[in-house]
Amino acid sequence: MKNNKIFISGDEAVAVGVKLSRPHVIAAYPITPQTITVERLSDMVEAKELDAEYMHVESEHSAISATMGASAVGARTFTASSSQGLLYMTEGLHYCSGGRYPVVMMNANRSVALPWSIYGDQRDSLSLLDSGWIQVYVEDAQEALDMIIQAYKIAEHKDVLTPMMVNLDGFILTHTYELVDIPNQDEVDQFLPAFITPNKMSFEDPKNLGFSSKPDDNTEFKYQQNEAMFNAIPVLQDVDKEFGSKFGRTYHGMVEEYKCEDAEVVLVALGSVCGTVRVVIDNMRKAGKKVGLLKIRYMRPFPEAEVKALGKRVKAMGVIDKDISFGYEGTVYTNVNSALSKIDKHVFKQNFVGGLGGRDITKNEIEAMFNKLFLGISSEQEEKVEFFSLNVETNE
Repeated sequence: MKNNKIFISGDEAVAVGVKLSRPHVIAAYPITPQTITVERLSDMVEAKELDAEYMHVESEHSAISATMGASAVGARTFTASSSQGLLYMTEGLHYCSGGRYPVVMMNANRSVALPWSIYGDQRDSLSLLDSGWIQVYVEDAQEALDMIIQAYKIAEHKDVLTPMMVNLDGFILTHTYELVDIPNQDEVDQFLPAFITPNKMSFEDPKNLGFSSKPDDNTEFKYQQNEAMFNAIPVLQDVDKEFGSKFGRTYHGMVEEYKCEDAEVVLVALGSVCGTVRVVIDNMRKAGKKVGLLKIRYMRPFPEAEVKALGKRVKAMGVIDKDISFGYEGTVYTNVNSALSKIDKHVFKQNFVGGLGGRDITKNEIEAMFNKLFLGISSEQEEKVEFFSLNVETNE
């Protein structure tokens, strides 16, 4: 295995991952902070480094429609979006998952209006957990590149056939640069075979695609779609292990635990903030505090078994949400709390909402979160939703 490390941004890492995966059709509509990805792919197609049909469509709705149509004739496809653009795709996302078209999409996580913001939180993708797409959240540019390659193998598996969304924190990952190891094309070709699907238009084996259903049979289709999402769990775990054996990097499947073996309190988080949490954990461990991190990688399918297993071992669990379901709580917290409610043990829980509109979540704030969890297990503290770094004067 030959190492080829280059200094690139997260957006560029995604583009390289797409190139290595050899898609047949790319449907592109630029939106900040995703634009660099589709620009680089355009350069690759123009330079004949990538043999693909590049479609510069007129909207995000057209982008998802084009990839779905191409997938319906057996093509491997890619598109990308962010924020308002992703929401504009929403109708097509349900069509795509319901039609069982394994489109791979990169989403640059960005806040949604109003107020208007180009900076990153995770409200766009988390609002679409019910759209039927597999959703994975990455921590850095290397994971972004690797997950694009893995995404095709997961989504196209015969027992899954479900579209997949790879989420990167806007600007924090999309526009910052780091050394990224680029896999060899021959090795990627061995890992990711050509796309073959029975779910396509064919003169030799005609099928009815994109059809309507009656109340008598609609539930059966939704049941099969849900089962495919659960089928994805062993598939994604096997794909990650195979990727690790071939390329030397593994991401532990559904979740990654950091220093949770003897932890009393843990924070749960998605994406790039996990790197900052690790630094805080290392510092607090030196002071004798038994703290840990549960990095959730997949929000759909949700890692219920892993959350429950960790809940049985710890005293308190805090969830960092870069999202809020207005009138209730953070979406990640809702999912984590649901899993913890199914174990025969009380775990003190706290929901920390922060990072909205791109605001930094600092090391001092993360340490304060851990300390609040310790306080919660030593006193009768109320479990609640807490907005971190709330500037009340500014919001009045």
